Amino acid sequence: MIRIAIPNKGRLHDPTVSLLKEAGLPVLEGGTRKLFAKTSDPEITYLFARAADIPEYVQDGAADVGITGLDLINETGSDVEILLDLKFGSANLVLAVPEDSPITSAKELEGMRVATEFPNITAKHFKNLGVNIEVIKVSGACEMTPHVGIADAIVDISSSGTTLVTNHLKMIEKVFSSSVYLIANKKTKENNGKIGQIKTAVESVLRAKGKRYLMMNVPADSLETVKKVLPGLAGPTVMKVESDDSILAVHAVVDADGIFATVDELKKAGAKDILVVPIERMMP
Repeated sequence: MIRIAIPNKGRLHDPTVSLLKEAGLPVLEGGTRKLFAKTSDPEITYLFARAADIPEYVQDGAADVGITGLDLINETGSDVEILLDLKFGSANLVLAVPEDSPITSAKELEGMRVATEFPNITAKHFKNLGVNIEVIKVSGACEMTPHVGIADAIVDISSSGTTLVTNHLKMIEKVFSSSVYLIANKKTKENNGKIGQIKTAVESVLRAKGKRYLMMNVPADSLETVKKVLPGLAGPTVMKVESDDSILAVHAVVDADGIFATVDELKKAGAKDILVVPIERMMP
């Protein structure tokens, strides 16, 4: 039995559950109201946990696989196998000071206090800079600390910067860049092929995002022109149309971002009956 630890709430929960569902492992029976939940695979179950606890759960073997932020993995210093960047939940740990502060660089904080929920990452960052600070560990409301005299600056997670502006803070520099990762217990990974299957399933969904499958009919004498428009991942697939020898069926995978211009170019090149289809999964 493989146990996957996933965030039980917060900004990482919904996209994690959605990704796993697309990978063929939907949450069954109970959801986040319970500690555990079944999946469509009888050999795989979910463990719902705080995102901050997941790295240590995976390291200690309470879970075999986990999904959590790279910032939390680094903060705990957990010895886990990094399997895959899941390409969501991007955020930065940033150093910020009150908007009316004269401080403009981290080096100006020598001897001052910095409040954060990430004391290990913060301490390491300033040590690398050669700046001595006092790290004040807080468990929430980090943005308030400079305004109530607890700290001179903060290191906190920021996705858009809106929270900093709302709390009259200004960013000095980025301390750490993070996104969400798939991780595994090192010993379990070595001895259980199921973890490789999970990685492949999730990776296939990520590969498909931003891609579209195009199908069209193309006059035989227009094929070379169409192929220049449609290189595809490994070149387009070309097939004969049984009902008309002068027409070919052409299929290709293309980037979704350029689909508007691509379809227009294909029509000009002679393609017709163009069908654009979303792709759920792409196996490597």
